[in-house]
Amino acid sequence: MSDVLNAESMLAEALAQAPGMSDFGDESFREGLAVLSRSLADDARLSELGATLLRQKIVTQLANRLRIEDYFARHPEIADEAIAPPLFIVGVPRTGTTKLHRLLSCDERFWWMAFWESQFPVPFPNESLENPEARRHQGAELVTMMTQAMPKLLAIHPMENEAADEEVMLMEHSMLSAFNAYAEVPGYMRWLDASDQAPAYRYLRRMLQFLQWQKRKRGIAAQRWVLKAPHHLLRMHLLLEVFPGAQVILTHRDPVQSIPSIGSFVHTLRCIYSEQADAATAGREWSEIMRRAQLHTMRVREQAPRQFIDVDFRDTVKQPMTVVEKLYEFIGWPLGDSARSAMQRWLAADAQSHQGGHDYSPAQFGLSEDGIRRDFAEYSRRHLRDPLSD
Repeated sequence: MSDVLNAESMLAEALAQAPGMSDFGDESFREGLAVLSRSLADDARLSELGATLLRQKIVTQLANRLRIEDYFARHPEIADEAIAPPLFIVGVPRTGTTKLHRLLSCDERFWWMAFWESQFPVPFPNESLENPEARRHQGAELVTMMTQAMPKLLAIHPMENEAADEEVMLMEHSMLSAFNAYAEVPGYMRWLDASDQAPAYRYLRRMLQFLQWQKRKRGIAAQRWVLKAPHHLLRMHLLLEVFPGAQVILTHRDPVQSIPSIGSFVHTLRCIYSEQADAATAGREWSEIMRRAQLHTMRVREQAPRQFIDVDFRDTVKQPMTVVEKLYEFIGWPLGDSARSAMQRWLAADAQSHQGGHDYSPAQFGLSEDGIRRDFAEYSRRHLRDPLSD
């Protein structure tokens, strides 16, 4: 197993996949790669298939780094792409973040990243910048494969190739990211918690420049990015440091409902890579991460309160357009007829596309209602309230 996930071997394979390229960019990724590879080999109890899949994932990300730097070298104008302060949607999974993200992406004034772009951010060889159909097709095949391998996934997280998706998949290229979503890697996570993770956010900015430049080549014009990832909750200080002026939509739901759900999601992912994945371990680990994350964001918010707005999950479900109007006041944009109509069409289509319920209980993931209420007491006092409709 250690040979499969050897860091030097993966670097060598990435170099072989990108002939003539040798610049990986910011060298800070190397230590993370070394620690991650050791933790995957020593801690994760991966299956043979799981180890192979994670090696492929990491090698692809390393090869992407080479190709991205090559693009920046051949097209220095990419570095001139101005990234306006983005709008970030941040919350624990299952608090309405995906719905809000895809709803706001209906407005043509927002840049957003589709699933296929998150997985294949670099044009394929011989693919024109104006026509990325090969990557679109590859993304669609990947969605089909993932949903067939994990039938539960559609109920937990709706997978759509052409819909807005999370930028954390871009941040993984920094080797400073939540790889514990895929496997138990306590050694890596201890190292990550003690590390400066600012390079991950600087690399995200660089990748947004690259994607934005590509979108312009396809004739897409917008004003600012709308992004979404729970990952930012524990790193909010870095998000605001690297993206000054960013605005943050914080989504809220009773932790007794949301926290077991993230345990279910992580356990489902880990089962792809390990036959020994433990549901209780996933639940407890991620409950503690989210507890720390909520407290961290609450503290950061105290220093920049005007950059944040709250949205209750029940409002997103029951009266989404009322929520949208509230958000556009916060953004400072008028909600035009075109954007409103596009959002209403998306809501109607979304209502017909749900794949059934996602059933779980705290006990399935080593948790209890009393324990969750105790651990999230400060967060709940601050953020749980009656919805707009009450």
